[in-house]
Amino acid sequence: MPSANASRKTQEKPRELMDAAEDYAKERYGVSSMIQSQEKPDRVLVRVNDLTVQKADEVVWVRARVQTSRAKGKQCFLVLRQQQFNVQALVAVGDHASKQMVKFAANINKESIVDVEGVVRKVNQKIGSCTQQDVELHVQKIYVISLAEPRLPLQLEDAIRPEVEGEEEGRATVNQDTRLDNRVIDLRTSTSQAVFRLQSGICHLFRETLINKGFVEIQTPKIISAASEGGANVFTVSYFKNNAYLAQSPQLYKQMCICADFEKVFCVGPVFRAEDSNTHRHLTEFVGLDIEMAFNYHYHEVVEEIADTLVQIFKGLQERFQTEIQTVNKQFPCEPFKFLEPTLRLEYCEGLAMLREAGIEMGDEEDLSTPNEKLLGRLVKEKYDTDFYILDKYPLAVRPFYTMPDPKNLKQSNSYDMFMRGEEILSGAQRIHDPQLLTERALHHGIGKQLKYIFRRVVYILKQHILSLLKTSQKHHYLF
Repeated sequence: MPSANASRKTQEKPRELMDAAEDYAKERYGVSSMIQSQEKPDRVLVRVNDLTVQKADEVVWVRARVQTSRAKGKQCFLVLRQQQFNVQALVAVGDHASKQMVKFAANINKESIVDVEGVVRKVNQKIGSCTQQDVELHVQKIYVISLAEPRLPLQLEDAIRPEVEGEEEGRATVNQDTRLDNRVIDLRTSTSQAVFRLQSGICHLFRETLINKGFVEIQTPKIISAASEGGANVFTVSYFKNNAYLAQSPQLYKQMCICADFEKVFCVGPVFRAEDSNTHRHLTEFVGLDIEMAFNYHYHEVVEEIADTLVQIFKGLQERFQTEIQTVNKQFPCEPFKFLEPTLRLEYCEGLAMLREAGIEMGDEEDLSTPNEKLLGRLVKEKYDTDFYILDKYPLAVRPFYTMPDPKNLKQSNSYDMFMRGEEILSGAQRIHDPQLLTERALHHGIGKQLKYIFRRVVYILKQHILSLLKTSQKHHYLF
């Protein structure tokens, strides 16, 4: 006599067969075989950010990651993400989707990559949780191209949540260690995607602006035989049987190009500093945007060129990268960046007077501390409504010995800093190009006897360097 289990199995088999027979959409979903370049289907994949009302009622194919899924009765809502853009997709029981297809879609692991065929439909109410707010995708086919693990070390919705919101509402956020340990997943967030595109945009706008101004881009060595700026903040590396150093700056190579009559050069590349400081202003490796140019009569020619370059970058970011700026702003809220055309330029004594009016006691030849820099930035914003400004004519006493003194006031120098929101982003000065004056300034700063031999060589090289420059172009050398 058959057992109860055997009887139950016998009853379940017809039901399974019936369900399989009823799955009229079984060819419209599933897990695709591994892509081994076995075929190249005649299929055009549409970008998620191109899914707009202009494509309403069109049938399209999209490849994206499954960001979230939510089953509700006989339908399932998916959010499909492609880089920093996402769109809502709907799988609902009907002519093209069976119950089994809806269940399959609801159970796809987050971060899996899928190919979806669907009809673009205009929605009556904006979808606030997606970048494509005016449309949704009604799914007709869905295939898993790459299946993600069921459990991930972090959730992307947690990784983009503002810390303030997480603290106030008790919702999860992702700490720095978890982000760095799982950097590949963290880089998928819309914020990370936007940050990298903004960084790319800055470099592109920097190049575009300077090339339009007649600059030539150069590439300089990063492994060099001597420290480019001296001092202890240099990385030493093994170079076969000798020591070499990672470049702290491309300045010497830029100088060579100016002496070779390039007149205007720039470079974009890594800079290495062995600075053991745990602040956001000290980095051991960063991407430097360097400019070098000659000027004819006044160092303000260069100051104005640099300021205009930065303004063009600010404008380009606002005009071309507003989506990325708004994306970053959702996680890290801040006020819109403001700047003036032409850029505000204050002399150091004017900035000092503003600080004194605010109750800060400072000497005429005293350098700005970090807190005073930030305070001055707030004072300038209140008075001139700009986050970006130039502070010119610094006291000679707080600048390096090779800085050119102001001919009208020997206590001042032909030097300046540029500030964004109270933080120095750039420091520049006219370098002394006369060997005798350079010697006097070096002795004034107490150059030791042990440096005399090196200094004589520097003066000799500088003399030939400058004589050659003056003979050929009659232009002074400027280094920023």
